[in-house]
Amino acid sequence: MFKFILRYFHDIEIAVESIVSNKLKSMLTALGIIFGVAAVIAMLAIGKGAKQEIMEQMKMVGVNNILINPVIPDKSSSTSEGEKQQKKFSRGLNLLDVEAIKQTLPSVKRISPEISFNSTAMLNGSKYTAKLVGVSNDYFYLYNLPLVGGAFFNSFQEENGIQVCIIGANIRAKFFSKIDPLGQYIKFNGIWLKVIGVLQKTNVSLTGFEEKGVNVYNDNIYIPIQTMLLRYQNRALLNTKLVSEATSMQFFGGGGPGGGMARVVVSSSDASSDTETNYNQLDRIVVQVTETEQLQPTTEILSRMLTRRHTGVKDFEITVPELLLKQQQRTKDIFNIVLGAIASISLIVGGIGIMNIMFASVMERIKEIGTRMAIGAKKMDIVVQFLSEAVLISVSGGFIGVFFGVIMAKLIQQIAGIMTIVSFFSVFIAFGVSAAVGVIFGYSPAKRASEKDPIESLRYE
Repeated sequence: MFKFILRYFHDIEIAVESIVSNKLKSMLTALGIIFGVAAVIAMLAIGKGAKQEIMEQMKMVGVNNILINPVIPDKSSSTSEGEKQQKKFSRGLNLLDVEAIKQTLPSVKRISPEISFNSTAMLNGSKYTAKLVGVSNDYFYLYNLPLVGGAFFNSFQEENGIQVCIIGANIRAKFFSKIDPLGQYIKFNGIWLKVIGVLQKTNVSLTGFEEKGVNVYNDNIYIPIQTMLLRYQNRALLNTKLVSEATSMQFFGGGGPGGGMARVVVSSSDASSDTETNYNQLDRIVVQVTETEQLQPTTEILSRMLTRRHTGVKDFEITVPELLLKQQQRTKDIFNIVLGAIASISLIVGGIGIMNIMFASVMERIKEIGTRMAIGAKKMDIVVQFLSEAVLISVSGGFIGVFFGVIMAKLIQQIAGIMTIVSFFSVFIAFGVSAAVGVIFGYSPAKRASEKDPIESLRYE
């Protein structure tokens, strides 16, 4: 066995000497492999980054979540007086809808209403534009929002509309960079809020999903939904003048989530500007089902249920972010497969280049082949020599290609802003393919060299 290894090791040494003595030719031969491997690694890095980004986005939009958003009538749209009279009245999305969904649908795991508006947060003379979001405690579990300090709302704070808040990472960095924010107060739109929790910072890009109810959590201030309704805005109360007294009694009388909220009506200037068109008490409702298979049927039931509750008026839109992201993932997968296939063509072209150069090399070195065979070299020695030469060129090109591929992936991330992840698997695949290309495209010239007749080779001019 040892003699066998030594014998073919000598053949490999001859191949190395040939490569070294023809550096320029060997480098030009390896260029196809270098660019091919670099392109494959870069493309796989883009695909891996896209997949990771989608997975992070999936986590941020919440698994098995359904978003119910109001459809705000366009103020500029003109309707005739007769059409206005015939139009049915709808009270829009409200807390009674939340309670009805919670009590009616067994597939619902968690549910949270949401009301939000943009304004200015202030502390010690510093100002920062932020979004105030009124939610229930379930919201933080729906969107997988962990705390780095403090606690979520307790039942007393939720039920009684206590002026407490949970802040995002950017709010903490702006106002509490040098002190512990827990227990401190921050002023938002003229009302003081006590900080009881701080959310963990997220670096996930959610571009394109803002209109679907996905927030930039780092810039948000969260308060209990009842605090929002009591202290800031309650469009259901602001629009009572638009309906009859009987409808108003149905809206605000008695118990339930909507009842007893007429004590305080404090609206922000931003929120009151669209009172005429936005009659919805809530900006959205987030529903989470237990299993992914329940998303489609639950969406259909919610649509029928809310249409009936809103007296046949389709003034809401139901979307499933997870399905949108999966569709986006499929599109990116197809795109990445196409890019990977195009990049792989470079490897094939590089392999053809190696084969052509090796065929030319065989023709140039016929006398060398004849001499080796005349002094005792076997056909396998010649095969190993030329095959080793092809594989060494290919593998060397693979090493260089891996280096350039990693650099290319980093440059794409820096310049184009696309997330790229270079994995060991992608490097292994690209390098393995480059070695396989050397073997596949180097075997035919090596075999032809071994089949040369030594007598004719020595006579060759």
